[in-house]
Amino acid sequence: MNFMNNSIFQRNKACEREEENPEEGGVLAVWGSPSSGKTVVSVKLAEHLARKKRNVILILADMITPPLPYLCVPSDMEQERSLGSILAAAHVIKKNCMFYRKSEHLSIIGMLKGENVFTYPPYEKEQAEELIRQTAQIAPYVIIDCTSNIASDILSAVALMEADTVLRLVGCDLKSISYLSSQLPMLSDHKWDADKQLKVVSNIRKQDTGSHMEQILGKVAFQIPYSSEVETQFLEGELLGELGLKESRAFRTEIEIISREVFGV
Repeated sequence: MNFMNNSIFQRNKACEREEENPEEGGVLAVWGSPSSGKTVVSVKLAEHLARKKRNVILILADMITPPLPYLCVPSDMEQERSLGSILAAAHVIKKNCMFYRKSEHLSIIGMLKGENVFTYPPYEKEQAEELIRQTAQIAPYVIIDCTSNIASDILSAVALMEADTVLRLVGCDLKSISYLSSQLPMLSDHKWDADKQLKVVSNIRKQDTGSHMEQILGKVAFQIPYSSEVETQFLEGELLGELGLKESRAFRTEIEIISREVFGV
């Protein structure tokens, strides 16, 4: 990662955090129904913070379908270190950050192309907690892109418990709503801390209405509109790219609002 000299991260210095000029921040977990836009929101929030020159670590928890291959082209990553190897030995996190060449402030932790949950030895809750704890010490802003299946995904489940804030996404379709409803009884347990969970409706198209979704879900904190440009970036493996089209303005604005509300940036 080509971090500047005055950045928290510096190349060849094990991503050590400097003590001077500490930044505010926090740990955000992004969770929700399948195909509700969890990765898109996580990546765009991380990219927004990096453009604001905030040092951020993006953790991609999915070990079934690793998101890294469709975030950017392989040449944009300076190192290839796997989430699986980090969880197998959490103490080496500082030496295993993957650095995004196009930003001096963004680091990514995730599974590599071709890997899956069986590539590495199983890990326990303690390794997941250590991963989150150490990344929060390394960078002031940590965003965890969780999987939907928190019943079997230890890292995502721990992220929901350990995060300062949780974005709970649901798409504008009955399947997404049904999935979320099936998880709510579990999420109501005190260990998940419902007070820090912010409801988000995502992928709202022109024919959809946020007010209708609020009738179903209750009051929501954020409403993220659909963007064809974002969809194109997703399909072309350029999800970390900037959004330039006018039709993406509403999407960008909502990401900025979430960033201000959650991180104050």
